[in-house]
Amino acid sequence: MIELDFTKDPNGLLPAIVQDYADGAILMLAYINQQAWAKTLETGKAHYWSRSRNTLWLKGESSGNVQIIKDIYVDCDQDTVVFQVEQLGGAACHKGYPSCFFRRVRAGELEVVQDRVFNPDEVYGKK
Repeated sequence: MIELDFTKDPNGLLPAIVQDYADGAILMLAYINQQAWAKTLETGKAHYWSRSRNTLWLKGESSGNVQIIKDIYVDCDQDTVVFQVEQLGGAACHKGYPSCFFRRVRAGELEVVQDRVFNPDEVYGKK
């Protein structure tokens, strides 16, 4: 297995930048640990470490919006990865947008620049 440097972070986490392989859009930023890295390489589907739930998760396990790995890039220090993915279902964001970066700053305000693909209350239930 390709070795990444998980020692630089006290929790053993590395950033994973997620990009649409077809158009290059940045979809999200997540974190991986050794377990998520191994599972991603084994299955060809993006797995991450949830810092809020403190558990491994397959992206899309609840929503069905799975990310199929097309390419992986590793930076020069082997402590950051870029996952180029095919985003199934059209939404990478748990808020129902194509990208987690669905807002931009305009005149000191956040402006929504994407349309929702799904209603998160319907997919995940009320929180």
